[in-house]
Amino acid sequence: MPLTDPDRLFPVNEKQRDLARALYATVSGLPIVSPHGHCDPRWFAENARFPNPAELFVIPDHYVFRMLVSQGMPLADLGIPRVDGSPVEADPRKIWHRFASAFSLFRGTPSSLWLEHAFEHTFGIDEVLNAESANAIYDSIEGQLATEAFRPRALFDRFNIETLATTEGPLDDLKWHQMIKDSDWSGKVITTYRPDAVVDPDFDGFAENVATFGALTQQDTSTWSGYLEAHRLRRDYFKKHGATATDHGHPSAATENLDAATAADLFQTILSGAFTPRQAEVFRGQMLTEMAKMSLEDGLTLQIHAGSRRNHSAGVLAQFGRDKGFDIPGRTDYVQALKPLLDAVGMDPNLTVILFTLDETVYARELAPLAGVYPALKLGPPWWFYDSFEGIKRFREATTETCGFYNTAGFNDDTRAFCSIPARHDVSRRSDCAYLSTLVTTGRLREAEAFEVAHDLAYGLAKTAYNL
Repeated sequence: MPLTDPDRLFPVNEKQRDLARALYATVSGLPIVSPHGHCDPRWFAENARFPNPAELFVIPDHYVFRMLVSQGMPLADLGIPRVDGSPVEADPRKIWHRFASAFSLFRGTPSSLWLEHAFEHTFGIDEVLNAESANAIYDSIEGQLATEAFRPRALFDRFNIETLATTEGPLDDLKWHQMIKDSDWSGKVITTYRPDAVVDPDFDGFAENVATFGALTQQDTSTWSGYLEAHRLRRDYFKKHGATATDHGHPSAATENLDAATAADLFQTILSGAFTPRQAEVFRGQMLTEMAKMSLEDGLTLQIHAGSRRNHSAGVLAQFGRDKGFDIPGRTDYVQALKPLLDAVGMDPNLTVILFTLDETVYARELAPLAGVYPALKLGPPWWFYDSFEGIKRFREATTETCGFYNTAGFNDDTRAFCSIPARHDVSRRSDCAYLSTLVTTGRLREAEAFEVAHDLAYGLAKTAYNL
């Protein structure tokens, strides 16, 4: 018996379900366009086998370990490395057993759908993971990982991935991307420019990062003009390694459009380290507008991922570092926050700014009305905590009436967990087909149009938004 229901996420009404099935049948086999994510390019450069099931499914996936931590399981017991290098659990089978014994915690969550899809459709497993089945499932996955068919490049091809974008910082030498480019493999893995380390004054080692940034680009980054030119040069370097987008993970969507002299003075204050929280916010906001202006020069799509209150636990941050599951959504303003950027460049149809949020309350009130009128704006899909059937459904219901489908950017999976990519795209395609079937059966969309929209949501809009 399959782990996953063939009709999962489809409406219970028979007429709607039949149409959802028919729509899904036309998009389920489309290539995957994954224009934003956090997979490691080294996987595809070296094409070494994934070490073991724990390294594949548990250790890189903060969706997984945050749930286990919420029930009292220490991060160290899951093999999550400590900042100081002190010992953590190193036995992958023990890590897997702890995960398997607690797998019931994921009932009803998107993680359950993603994981069981991967178990069934990637590894051929039809047994529920629990303490009793843990060893057998571990051995089955481990045995398959040892074969050529389960190397990263082979899985990439099997998953029918057309394009996979990773995300690298401004100081990265992109050597893994260069290795992929120099290889005889035809898979398309591209980078994305994420300059937070030299844009966010609150980032650890900011001043040192800016100095390194200057050395890397041979620019005087102690000056405002040299600093901006360094960004232009690094953006060009990333473009040569396939980048079609930049990404910005800011605590808010605040933007500014200061005159050059004021911006230069602020930059000196930021470099001195003697800045206030308000000045840090203004500087981040100025840099979003500067990045938007640079996007008009070089054509890179600009992504804004705003509203995450990152690293909420000071203790976890100190012991285990960033991105360990303690990033929490917060209230976020977009209407006033984006106005300086939009006044400067928002009416330019040659610019694409994709907005993401962790504050669902702004979809209908702020984001859809903004994207529904400014040519530069597109709405990114539900992100992070809301990358789920219910999240996608709420997104469509809240935004379609105001900005339609074609002011959105399709779907991206935004994942570090490689085997979840086809599962996440499958959930998105099923969710959208269910929504479209509702529009058709309630007389709001013609059936022929629904088939066109389904294709665009699954494939076409992402290619357009990211210039792919």
